[in-house]
Amino acid sequence: MAEQRCAVVAVLGAPNAGKSTLVNTLVGAKVAAVTQKVQTTRALVRGIAMHDAAQLILIDTPGVFAPKKRLERAMVAAAWSALEGADAIIHVVDAAAHVGTDKRSADARSIEDSETIAAKLKQMDLASILVLNKVDVVSRPELLAITTKLVEQGLYTDVFMISAKKGDGVADIARVLTERAPVGPWLFPEDQIMDAPARVLAAEITREKAFLRLHEELPYELTVETETWEERKDGSAKIDQILYVARESQRKIAIGAKGQTIKTIGELARKDMEAAFDRRIHLFLHVKVREGLTEERALYQRLGLDYEA
Repeated sequence: MAEQRCAVVAVLGAPNAGKSTLVNTLVGAKVAAVTQKVQTTRALVRGIAMHDAAQLILIDTPGVFAPKKRLERAMVAAAWSALEGADAIIHVVDAAAHVGTDKRSADARSIEDSETIAAKLKQMDLASILVLNKVDVVSRPELLAITTKLVEQGLYTDVFMISAKKGDGVADIARVLTERAPVGPWLFPEDQIMDAPARVLAAEITREKAFLRLHEELPYELTVETETWEERKDGSAKIDQILYVARESQRKIAIGAKGQTIKTIGELARKDMEAAFDRRIHLFLHVKVREGLTEERALYQRLGLDYEA
């Protein structure tokens, strides 16, 4: 039997670079919320992937950008804290954002955020693996130019060009991480895919569906908490969750006309939960107003964030 290996891998990048999608693909299951809305990941999400005799503990981090509010500062601080004790660092860069941008666009901000990350990694003298994501929508000449510019910084030990969403090139990353994983015991059981309790994953699944449905109308204050989890004799589970919003007007938007919006969110979340937990789920969602939620110290404790960051 091959020697056990174990590596902690920090996955860093600008908002919406594809970090969560990459982690989910490496794990082979959904452990991190994925939406087109930036800053979906709030705290550190640890996905656990088994490759041969190596256990890879993948830390999906909040996107790194220039924070303004308390919650944003705490999220960015959490991302940088993930580097402490990591055996490998992956810097995910949205290749598509580096093509045909102007200074006013979201893509331009993504480039600035990526450059800030690279500069800080260099300042900290931390070598990392460069992963260019979304290369399937970038032409070869453009991709070569982007790669050359980034590699010239002398920061990266390896470069991978992938499409995390399609899975293209991800196996090569897994192979290199596996080969370089230090010899040592696994930190989690072989069949565990994340280190958060099931009720936390359930809340993240619902939050993802709410973001996908409400990203045009609601800001980041929307939070989901699993209030109760009841095991039933037939093997199913009854889950009650609360969606907290900041104002009454937001509550009405989240519920929707005749309750249709919250019903849709619930149906989508339930399907994902049943796939994740391999059992029947009875999901009940409630929407409540909680003003000043993002200033509550308790919220930061639940998310594992530093309130004082």
